[in-house]
Amino acid sequence: MLMRPYDEQALEDREAGLTLIEIMVVVVIIGILATIIVINVLPSQNRAMIEKARADVSQLESAVEMYRLTMNSYPTTEDGLEVLVTAPADARLAARYPEGGFINRLPEDPWGNAYQYAIPGEYGRYDIWSFGADGRVGGEGENADIGNWDPDQER
Repeated sequence: MLMRPYDEQALEDREAGLTLIEIMVVVVIIGILATIIVINVLPSQNRAMIEKARADVSQLESAVEMYRLTMNSYPTTEDGLEVLVTAPADARLAARYPEGGFINRLPEDPWGNAYQYAIPGEYGRYDIWSFGADGRVGGEGENADIGNWDPDQER
């Protein structure tokens, strides 16, 4: 067996692994990249949730209008939006109610809460809205109420 000089073997052993500094540099770079991704992705997710709520409100508004055209009146506040998926108990009204309802199912807002309905509305003939991310009346940004009224109007 050929023996290498001691200095040559020691040099190879030291170069075999990563140093602590090299590992720390890699971890810092990964942290910086993760921060950049999070900063750029989270606002997009918030905007998408707000846009989904607006689309849901618009769909519910269309279903309420279809209800009015078919049933000759708007749903009452007591009936709520549930009347769009469940036929009324009154047999006379149930005869006009379309099979399958006016929408397939009532959506929840992107934050997992039920959409609200009131007639007469504060901003129009009727209001349909989500309380936003905080689930409470009012708010700003992602916590703002999202409804079928002009978004510049404050609630």
